[in-house]
Amino acid sequence: MKLPRTLRLDPSDTFVFAKAAEPGEWAVSGSFLFFDADLDALAPKERAALRAGFLGLSSFGWSTLCVVTLVTEAERAEAVESLARFIHEQMGAPSREAARAAAEDEIAFAASICDHAEGTVLAVQRGIEDGEIRERFRTLHQRAREKGGDSLHAQARAFTFVESEGEESGVEEHVDLIGLMKDKEP
Repeated sequence: MKLPRTLRLDPSDTFVFAKAAEPGEWAVSGSFLFFDADLDALAPKERAALRAGFLGLSSFGWSTLCVVTLVTEAERAEAVESLARFIHEQMGAPSREAARAAAEDEIAFAASICDHAEGTVLAVQRGIEDGEIRERFRTLHQRAREKGGDSLHAQARAFTFVESEGEESGVEEHVDLIGLMKDKEP
């Protein structure tokens, strides 16, 4: 079985989101956190999480990218329990059993988006369509070295994301990084 694990290629998540996930946390989509939210009243960093965040299951912070990773049954069970505890204690699930059932569903959905080779990088794009949250998941691939290109510099880059697989939304996103940095708490 495979699950998404948070990935941090640079420090941008630490200023884009109110709380960034630590690298290497098991993750779920996290869209359930927005189901009852007043989406028009979200703060800029909450909107960033809604648009493009995966929820880490240790810190309950957000990550822009995840990587498809093999998971042991014990690690999966630990992820379910961590999420169930959060759903029960922080979101007010009526019982531990109800929280565990919801956590199992979220983990199963997270596993379903990992039907790719181990090491595949995932990104999510969310938007509101017809009053509902719609998610699109993409796989990101390292750019193939171009013929005659500078191999020294091509090797020096960790990743250059240029291709994606998934639905095309036609939505162009603009993020005010300076504004997000001003919102960062001291």
